Amino acid sequence: MNAPISQAQHAPSSIAASSVPDAALLRKKLEHAEAQINKIIVGKAATIRLLLAALLARGHVLLEDVPGVGKTTLAHAVAQSFALRYQRVQFTSDLLPADLSGVSIYRKDAERFEFVPGPLFTELLLADELNRGSPKTQSALLEAMAEAQITVDGQTRKLPPSFFVIATQNPSEQAGTFSLPESQLDRFSMTLSLGYPDPLHERQLLQGQDRKTLLAQLQPVVSQAELLAMQSAVAAVQASSHALDYLQRLINSTRSDPAIRFGLSPRAGLALLNAARAFAYLHHRNHVLPEDFQAVFIPVAAHRLNLRDSKQSARTVASAILSKESAL
Repeated sequence: MNAPISQAQHAPSSIAASSVPDAALLRKKLEHAEAQINKIIVGKAATIRLLLAALLARGHVLLEDVPGVGKTTLAHAVAQSFALRYQRVQFTSDLLPADLSGVSIYRKDAERFEFVPGPLFTELLLADELNRGSPKTQSALLEAMAEAQITVDGQTRKLPPSFFVIATQNPSEQAGTFSLPESQLDRFSMTLSLGYPDPLHERQLLQGQDRKTLLAQLQPVVSQAELLAMQSAVAAVQASSHALDYLQRLINSTRSDPAIRFGLSPRAGLALLNAARAFAYLHHRNHVLPEDFQAVFIPVAAHRLNLRDSKQSARTVASAILSKESAL
């Protein structure tokens, strides 16, 4: 296989994964992990919180940004803080689907084929510059993201229960990029952007320690068992009839807006609900408020909206829907 891949081993950990602490301690550990990531990626607390909401909701994240703003560093920090095995794949035009999923190799000494897993068999996958890969290779991610499994040579193999994809995408006007198909965009629960730092935080970066040095000093905070417990707790966060009424109003607004050709699907509605549950959990609540839907609506909905005028910004249209639909 010729995939340009970097691999990290299990994060060194003294965490006892055999015993999961109570709810209060889980939340405390989550706060600690979030604070630790914010020390690496400074001035982007809101984006980091949304990314953690996607992780807790068992979703995947697409980061749309120019190169050099910290996307790879963010993925490293999340993997280290949550003790997740990490792999990075640099997408290029000649990357093949088998470079991701793995291949069966014939072992002459054993007179049998042996499957050699590809980089998809990990816990946190960074798909770097995803839109530089060919459409055929991009589609190889679909089954993994949707079903947490991969089929190779007619055999289905399960991925780890904490499997999480962070993909990065360069601006479409840059050379050598392929637009992601709508079916693949829909598999990402959120689209986020780090953007350039403000002057104050950029000065912190310029005067502070090298990010690689800080990453090497990070300690795992949350074990895999604890992460799975958090994800189960998020799934149990309650959404009242009032909250669901508001969610449906938002969904229906995308379907009736004259600027939108195709509004949000039922799957997108479920993604909104799951993300709102995770956002409520991050704010120490066991129930969803309309404010949770408002916080996650643009990251969850914008990349799923099919606009009539391609020159319009989907985020602007989504923001206008939020402004129109009050929570009353």
